[in-house]
Amino acid sequence: MTQYVWDYLSEYEAEREDILDAVDTVFRSGQLVLGESVRAFEADFAAHHGVGHCVGVDNGTNAIVLGLRALGVGPGDEVITVSNTAAPTVVAIDAVGAVPVFVDVRPDTYLMDVSQVESVITERTRCLLPVHLYGQCVDMRPLLTLAAEYGLVVLEDCAQAHGARHHGRIAGSFGHAAAFSFYPTKVLGTYGDGGATITADAQVDAALRRLRYYGMEDKYYVVQTPGHNSRLDEVHAEILRRKLRRLDSYLAGRRAVAERYARALADTDLVLPATAAGNDHVHYVYVVRHPRRDDIIEALRPYGISLNISYPWPIHTMSGFAHLGYGTGDLPVTEAAAKEIFSLPMYPSLTPSEQDKVIEPLRDVLAAL
Repeated sequence: MTQYVWDYLSEYEAEREDILDAVDTVFRSGQLVLGESVRAFEADFAAHHGVGHCVGVDNGTNAIVLGLRALGVGPGDEVITVSNTAAPTVVAIDAVGAVPVFVDVRPDTYLMDVSQVESVITERTRCLLPVHLYGQCVDMRPLLTLAAEYGLVVLEDCAQAHGARHHGRIAGSFGHAAAFSFYPTKVLGTYGDGGATITADAQVDAALRRLRYYGMEDKYYVVQTPGHNSRLDEVHAEILRRKLRRLDSYLAGRRAVAERYARALADTDLVLPATAAGNDHVHYVYVVRHPRRDDIIEALRPYGISLNISYPWPIHTMSGFAHLGYGTGDLPVTEAAAKEIFSLPMYPSLTPSEQDKVIEPLRDVLAAL
């Protein structure tokens, strides 16, 4: 049996009765679009983050797109972010006509190096977009200070950080708005696509609600700026509402898996994940590092172990973003990490025996290098 980086089947078996009941509840409700399940989930998710508003959308990419638009970011504006992220972060910036501007990441956590941000702020800068990557938060205090000093908006990308905390405060509660993905692999995931944007600002909330529904406030009448169809589905909302109640158990499971890896691999020459000061890590992925990464991955294939790289191609090196004018060497920490990092299997239902089937061959391969 192949050991994958992520597998939902065992979790589904454990929660199957509740998941099927969620589907049945929606189908019997008589309302399949923007009904009670979406409203209930939005209320629960907003409360979970201590903010006043949550707007459910169809995926995490559009959660960023609508968040940017609702915050007034548009054509020609510059958005400062990182190149070590999933492509959707930057695709969303491009989708609103804004220009992504990259800073490098920290060599220990691979998170935004906030100390570099001020040096790339220009008169066109409108937004700071920190990516809470791999399950922990960017250093938000100095970033918020910069935003206040230069009059910038902050949109947090929380796609990989459901439940993560920074100095006791939950990810998504720092900025003017925050975007989440509920793709199946996420810490809080549904059985398909889904997303949400949260905010404490009632005006931003109103803009988000218009934008996800063609720009309408009343049926058939577009107010101000046209939007598009970007609604969270009722079925996914009901599943997410129920899974949100189990989020703490998911986090505990992930942390247990991470602790077991740390104990079992501490005496190897793998660079294990580092947790930044003040952070509570939720371990969306368990990213390790080794200069012979590719040899390790290849050597583990005969054992049926499939590993992932998050991410092998920094955004600024992709041909689709060549127009931004970045070149090799512009972000040296990001580029060096991309050649060496890879992820071990990580999901809360991963059992100790399943984990041993990764750890033992990995230790053997490392010893033989």
